[in-house]
Amino acid sequence: MTLRERVGASLKTAMKEKDVSRLATLRLINAAIKDQDIAARAQGNEDGVGDAEVLAILGKMTKQRHESMRAYEEGGRIDLAEREREEVKVIEEFLPRQLSGEEVEEAVEQAIAETGASSIRDMGKVMGQLKQNYAGQMDFGAVGPRIKDRLCSGG
Repeated sequence: MTLRERVGASLKTAMKEKDVSRLATLRLINAAIKDQDIAARAQGNEDGVGDAEVLAILGKMTKQRHESMRAYEEGGRIDLAEREREEVKVIEEFLPRQLSGEEVEEAVEQAIAETGASSIRDMGKVMGQLKQNYAGQMDFGAVGPRIKDRLCSGG
């Protein structure tokens, strides 16, 4: 079952169970996927987005909600932060298990070896390899500095 199908099935279940907050989040996910489908079709991809793109969408949605949570908590709006936290829980149901710090280090080392990266100019190649193999399984914003340090230090 594709991610899109899993989201659709969860949406139907939430409707049947009248789970309003879950339903709202699933509708947001569905809308984001459809937006990307439209963009993909405009670029000639008639099939729309695949699982890798859906994972990227979900990862981006999670990151946005974490940023919102922080802002709401700093602003003293704990009620809104809690709503964002609930949305994150629903979104994360569709994401694969996050890699541990050690697994991320191994993945970075492997990507550097596979791409033959030797300088900071190769960072894009390494990041592309990681995104292709580990979409939704790691925070690429946090991985970027690790790759940079590794390539600058030369080992």
